[in-house]
Amino acid sequence: MTSTSTAISAYRDVPVAVLGATGFIGRWVARALAEAGAELTVVGRDRRSTESVLRDLGIRGTVVTAELAQPHLVHDVLAQARPAIVFNLVGYGVDTSERDAQASRTLNADLPPAIADAMAELVSDWRGQHVVHTGSALEYGTAPGDLEEHTVATPTTLYGRTKLDGTQRLHARATQLAVRAVTARLFTVFGAGEHDGRLLPSILAGARTSVPIRLSAGTQQRDFTYVADVVEGLLRLGALSTADAGVVNLATGLLTTVRRFVEIASGVAGIAAQRLEFGALPARAEEMHHDPVNIARLRSLVDWSPATTIEEGVRDTLAQKAAP
Repeated sequence: MTSTSTAISAYRDVPVAVLGATGFIGRWVARALAEAGAELTVVGRDRRSTESVLRDLGIRGTVVTAELAQPHLVHDVLAQARPAIVFNLVGYGVDTSERDAQASRTLNADLPPAIADAMAELVSDWRGQHVVHTGSALEYGTAPGDLEEHTVATPTTLYGRTKLDGTQRLHARATQLAVRAVTARLFTVFGAGEHDGRLLPSILAGARTSVPIRLSAGTQQRDFTYVADVVEGLLRLGALSTADAGVVNLATGLLTTVRRFVEIASGVAGIAAQRLEFGALPARAEEMHHDPVNIARLRSLVDWSPATTIEEGVRDTLAQKAAP
């Protein structure tokens, strides 16, 4: 995974806290910040598992344990760590096993404004954002047309509704408290470290067998963004000095069908095309169908956009899985 930009170098010796650093994207954010020379604090529920993730990835940082399902505790955590900027990668409801409505409301909706409250009490000479929050494409829900940040969001899932509530409450509090905050709205992120059962891990697991790979028809379109690009985008947005960054779509701006993604990934992994049984499985009821994602605001703010192709991202994923 690469991280080379002027924006990323801005984090050297800056105290930074990462919430949700043991998750798929969070661990790559933590690693990029450590490589950039930040004074890293990683907040996790369990010290042993959090330290294990940092050790496995060669991340140097301080581990603080906290139960973020109790958002009022975030004040004490951040008062102890005293970061200049917080990256919030906490999210509940992406995995099919995460269906508790109260946990979804607490972690997705209540935690982000609590972070803004805590950061309002910390003073530093850092000129970037105080809070970088990760939103979700599911906040848009059934919104039609070219998805721009000012598009009226109409989420249809518990996850989408609670993530949208968290985004809106974060920015309301940030405006009230003069806290600089940005929400990076993410779409279909792929790469090493994804949870089992997601699309790419399922394809790569199929490469180790000879049985047919059962798939949906794959006609739905997605904006597939490689995790390394997402991480660079998050760090670039975090370095912005603007006071009203608001919501920013962090995506490629290109749509690819799920079927085409599978075909590309399978080709890279050496899976014969005849093993791909498209249409053998029904589409999931909660599948989101959306039009192109507008990334003009991302380009305007940071003069950059994700450029890694699907093939390049899958090759990089395989290389990381093969590395000792």
